[in-house]
Amino acid sequence: MSNVPELPSIVKSIKKRFLKMYFNAKAGHIGSSLSCTEILTFLKFSWMNENDELVLSKGHAAAVLYSVWAEAGIISEEEINTFYKNGTYLSAHPPVNKIKGIPFATGSLGHGLGLAAGLALASKLKKDDRKIFCVTSDGEINEGSTWEAVLFIKAQQLNNLIWIIDRNKLQGFGHTESIMPLEPLNEKLLAFGFDVIRINGHDINDFQKAKNGCQNCNKPTVIIADTNKGNGWEGMQDKLECHYLPMNLAQYEAMMLELAD
Repeated sequence: MSNVPELPSIVKSIKKRFLKMYFNAKAGHIGSSLSCTEILTFLKFSWMNENDELVLSKGHAAAVLYSVWAEAGIISEEEINTFYKNGTYLSAHPPVNKIKGIPFATGSLGHGLGLAAGLALASKLKKDDRKIFCVTSDGEINEGSTWEAVLFIKAQQLNNLIWIIDRNKLQGFGHTESIMPLEPLNEKLLAFGFDVIRINGHDINDFQKAKNGCQNCNKPTVIIADTNKGNGWEGMQDKLECHYLPMNLAQYEAMMLELAD
């Protein structure tokens, strides 16, 4: 499926699924999933080929990844209903070797980009045509391992790797620019030798333009997707609480009503 006009309805379906998962599990990290829903939806349904790989480094947003995979028919609805329950493999962070298309257990932040770089180098050595996509949070850019991966990606000229930063500007204990400022992020990554594309991370058309701009990339590419943590969650968007707190019944019903067809 690659028809961009269809993607907003797919985004809605995915959100309804993972909001139900979070509500039933009485679990947090809802804001982290809401900030990257459009990112993962576009990648899966309008960019990735069957043999491409996706590394969700911000593994605390696993619920949206599971929901995207369910929308694609990789995870069944019966399996989705086990989210967060005893004995499930749909845990709070992605498992390894349990689900097709999830190559690594992630969520120990700062490691996903390095793992993706390893996949990209392997593809280069094998001379296959896979693309490797890696979605990181912006808070994990604080980690030195991320910058080590950046140096490695440039040194190996891994132009088969597309790095997407979910730039929601809010990490576990506050706003990124208050804790360890990242801006000017564009200029920093340009200086490291990357092609840099900056978009509205909730705009499907912006993603399509970014994809078009990556067709003949000769350098490693990073897409900085400006997003809102808790996007669409009235009263919680861009608030620290949306990182940790579960929904109450009123919030859940309001969100589901907002997403009703």
